[in-house]
Amino acid sequence: MKIPRILLCAGSSGSGKTLITCGLLQLLKKKGKKIASFKCGPDYIDPMFHTKVIGTRSRNLDTFFTPPELTRYLLAENSRGADLAVMEGVMGYYDGLGGTTTKASTYELACDTDTPAILIVNCKGMSVSIVPFIKGFLEYRKDSRIKGVILNQMSGMLYPRVKEMIERELALPVAGYLPRVEDCVLESRHLGLIMPEEIRDFREKLDRLAQVMEKTIDLDVLLQIAGSAGELSPAVPWKADSPYEFQVSQPLRIGLAWDEAFCFVYEDNLRLLKKMGAQILPFSPVHDGQLPDDLDGILLYGGYPELVADQLEANRKMREDIRAAAFRGLPVIAECGGFMYLHEEMEDASGKSHQGAGVIPGRVYQTNSLRRFGYIYGESKDGKAFGRPVPVSPAHEFHYYDSTACGDAFTARKPTGNRTWECIWCTDTMMAGFPHFYYYGNPHLAKAFLEACAEYRRKRTDIGKEEQLHV
Repeated sequence: MKIPRILLCAGSSGSGKTLITCGLLQLLKKKGKKIASFKCGPDYIDPMFHTKVIGTRSRNLDTFFTPPELTRYLLAENSRGADLAVMEGVMGYYDGLGGTTTKASTYELACDTDTPAILIVNCKGMSVSIVPFIKGFLEYRKDSRIKGVILNQMSGMLYPRVKEMIERELALPVAGYLPRVEDCVLESRHLGLIMPEEIRDFREKLDRLAQVMEKTIDLDVLLQIAGSAGELSPAVPWKADSPYEFQVSQPLRIGLAWDEAFCFVYEDNLRLLKKMGAQILPFSPVHDGQLPDDLDGILLYGGYPELVADQLEANRKMREDIRAAAFRGLPVIAECGGFMYLHEEMEDASGKSHQGAGVIPGRVYQTNSLRRFGYIYGESKDGKAFGRPVPVSPAHEFHYYDSTACGDAFTARKPTGNRTWECIWCTDTMMAGFPHFYYYGNPHLAKAFLEACAEYRRKRTDIGKEEQLHV
């Protein structure tokens, strides 16, 4: 399967990866290209920006969550029908686990997927020094995969001379530059970037950025580099009896919390659940008056519930519905923001306390720093989730809030070093905690959840039949 593709990387965070990626996606879309976009690593927000630009869901590719053959499969599957795949890197190009390895780095993704990388260089305060900066990245690994550069915050007057110098001394093509575009800067917040919906006139700013890049970016060079990528195999990398092939006997109705409070969703998680037989029914704990009818399970993923805590509290009917559903045994997965919402109390962004759904007997409160940040391996103490066997799962935590009741059903272990801690509430019908899980990294989780949902459906159906007999 031939998929032209490039990976946009940089020397560090804050170099302009997301800005340039979004501008490039908009420019390619303007040129009539059908684009598949991806974010390296576990980030939720950058893919939202990609999605806002191209109009279809962006995906994550994470080499901590999935082995090389599965990473390549997901890239191939999610690029079907596209003219070009564009990946955005994370952090610095070689930065990986533990701060001392290249494991789970952008570089590893380039290697695992055989994708040519384009190094974005933040040139602010540099001129000749740009050359040794690039040279260091080229030579740090013999197979650096870096096939071109884009110069960010570069003067249009200086660019021709710097371009000539780079190409002469390093024999590396320069695919253009971007001057500082004052009204197109993306702001930061504690989880990274603010949401696309919160940027005033986002679409107009994006159009202006694409107009600038149309004049300063050499698309012919980028497309030539993208076309040099090797072929990918779309074949499934698992056996026929794998949990990836699990199917429920009849479709299950799964409610997905989806609004401004709960929007951190791995699209491939939903893809796998649908493949296994789930019907995903979005609902809003902020705006809707009740849960969708006849649910067999609920998904409460992460987001920013602290920013709309007053509205979540005001929607008392929804909180009561979710509490009652959880207590009568409706299977629930809740991660991070969804876990926060299930508590008896939750602080908002100003420190004011609000009532939550009342499922978790505890209180969520603000802290002044990231709590238990980064990749982990999550291991159930009894080897089970939803009452079913589940092996150790790769996961990720990123939150500035903490809880008086984090749960103790799982042990979280950092992939480097010896640090561990207890986390997650886990019963036969609920799994709730701060860690985020990626189901292609452990399909047993998705399987266990849907089996619990199917069991709940059978019990609900049997009770309904008994009630009809009594009538």
